[in-house]
Amino acid sequence: MLIPWTVSQMPTARAIVIGCCLAVLAMEAGAIVLPVTATFNPEPGNPLKNEFKNTTPNVGFCNNNPAICQAHNIFSLRSHVGNIPLNGPIEPDHADVRKGAMIKTPAAWRSLQVRHRETGETATVEVRIAGMGGVYTLSHSAQELTGVSNLFQAHLRLWGSRWTTAPNSCVSIGKEVYYGFTGYEFFWLTPKEEVCAKQAKFQIPGFGFQYLDFTYELRTPDPLKMSTGIYDGTQVYTIKPNGDFDLGDVVAPPDDVIQLDFTLTVQHALRVDIPPGGNQIELVPQGGWQAWLNQGRKPTRLFRDQTFNISSSSRFKMQLECQYVVGNTCALRDADSADLVRLNTSVSLPSGLADAGGRTVQRRPLFLDGSGTELFQPSIYVDRKPGALHFEITKEYVEPMLREGVGKTYTGNVTVIWDSEV
Repeated sequence: MLIPWTVSQMPTARAIVIGCCLAVLAMEAGAIVLPVTATFNPEPGNPLKNEFKNTTPNVGFCNNNPAICQAHNIFSLRSHVGNIPLNGPIEPDHADVRKGAMIKTPAAWRSLQVRHRETGETATVEVRIAGMGGVYTLSHSAQELTGVSNLFQAHLRLWGSRWTTAPNSCVSIGKEVYYGFTGYEFFWLTPKEEVCAKQAKFQIPGFGFQYLDFTYELRTPDPLKMSTGIYDGTQVYTIKPNGDFDLGDVVAPPDDVIQLDFTLTVQHALRVDIPPGGNQIELVPQGGWQAWLNQGRKPTRLFRDQTFNISSSSRFKMQLECQYVVGNTCALRDADSADLVRLNTSVSLPSGLADAGGRTVQRRPLFLDGSGTELFQPSIYVDRKPGALHFEITKEYVEPMLREGVGKTYTGNVTVIWDSEV
């Protein structure tokens, strides 16, 4: 009994060629838009690493201090550059922190939805602002404001402490990188949504920032539970007095919205490899035909187990197509009599692949309507692990097939489909 069966692997991604695209968005005036990108590609050498890689270029602090940021698992972006006007004055020994130099960031985790561009499927991303810094700017030189000739000491006396020493609930990071007559670089981690303030010891007629950097942490969704494709989402923050980013009442950036545009790209793998000749299936009894030929003992079943290797990081379903049909499954047909016999087809998948209920997949029947094989889900990236397709004709069909003195040949085509479009 010969079954010329085929394996069909549905495409896991579509190629899209875009000639010209114009997107018009309703955006609040004065917004700074910054892209954040991350990708997932399965790594055959590291199948347990099921996470996105942040592919956003570091700008500002982390670009200049990569070792520090790698140690804290943070990334940096630069928002305002040279457009924050000097305001003031800041009075010496001011009692109200809002009347001086301060920062507060949206340090708590916030959730946003990213949506698949084609299917509308959604997933959740979490982001928190983990730190902030930049270069403060004075209207006059620190020496002029304090009367101290040594420039470093003048900045120190102006505030009573270094700006590299974080106040209150902020955390110091890095070291002095730059200071000049009217500017001083700093960076503070912000583990909590609390005000971190410096109190001036001398009057400052005008105060602002030459530029602002901030660092962020990401919690990305499980890519193994996402479909191949591109997901987009947006997180919007205000940066103004009592806003999400709060620089006090003295500093008021003209661009008072920071918009993070997230793009997550999922590139799954789904591949099934059949050994050479594995698509020609011959059903035989247990131990072969010799017991019947030599001793007249009819076999109780005819079967063949065909192995395959599967690589998968994506959800998929399995389907069956048949040349000849009996009920909800395939059949083999005798060319002379047109008799049909039922062929049972089932699948076993390697560990790391389970059904929608988390159950292992052993001899799971394949049906024409796809019932029972609607969803298989990897818990890790499965790389070239062995599985098997099981083909069987049971005893009730074998007996009438094997009539003495009558030669018959039953054949039929069976197509097994692995489809990542779930």
